[in-house]
Amino acid sequence: MSHLSPEIHLISTPKGELFVKRWSPPQPTGAPIVLLHDSLGCVALWRDFPARLVTLSGRQVIAYDRLGFGASAPYPGNISPDFILQEAQTGFKHVYETLGLRDFIVLGHSVGAGMAVGIAARYQETCVGLVTLSAQAWVDAQIRSGIEAARQQFAEPGQIERLAKYHGDKAPWVLNAWTETWLSDEFREWTLDKILPHVHCSTLCLHGDQDEYGSPTHSEHLARMTAGQSRAVTLRGCGHVPHRECPDAVLAGMEGFVSGLRNAGV
Repeated sequence: MSHLSPEIHLISTPKGELFVKRWSPPQPTGAPIVLLHDSLGCVALWRDFPARLVTLSGRQVIAYDRLGFGASAPYPGNISPDFILQEAQTGFKHVYETLGLRDFIVLGHSVGAGMAVGIAARYQETCVGLVTLSAQAWVDAQIRSGIEAARQQFAEPGQIERLAKYHGDKAPWVLNAWTETWLSDEFREWTLDKILPHVHCSTLCLHGDQDEYGSPTHSEHLARMTAGQSRAVTLRGCGHVPHRECPDAVLAGMEGFVSGLRNAGV
């Protein structure tokens, strides 16, 4: 069903406009799935994953560019160290309310996974499922090392143009928002531990064993600390971007997860 033509929505917020795409099957059933992208990501970089997820699940799939990314408006200034948990009350809140969502499943990749955790905790009454891809639960030496290596790589000639293809003239801001925030002294003590016990929905945590930005220990910790039924799955031979590197394994995991939710009536 990769030929699906998504609806495009432009959603106004006090800080700027958000770009949103919504894919729908002919007869959608169950709670829609909302996707949250990673630190350098945007809607376009999900590629064919949303359409494949629609085919597999029979549900609507919604993805949006956070403020400062992709086709959304530039972010006014620098992000604050608590930006991950803030997303539940800012960008996501506007998407949720404007599109008239009720029950939903939230799926996040990398930093988007941390945001998805915060959303599941804040929307306990309506978030019926949480899926994390390559989540980070705290800041450790491996994460900092991987980001430092990426910062050096992007300093080489021509590399920033790779980001500009998706983010336009916002590309330098996108890169700095990732590297300078995560490598800052203020961010060293960041963790999801306080919010995890407030997640009561079913949770699936997927993590590649070759992830350069954090080991599967992070996802195992998330699954152990949440209050609802949770499962952590390690994807063999997979790096930090499972939905592109091993999409069939991700979709297989999603199929079982959404089938369980469907059997529960959501």
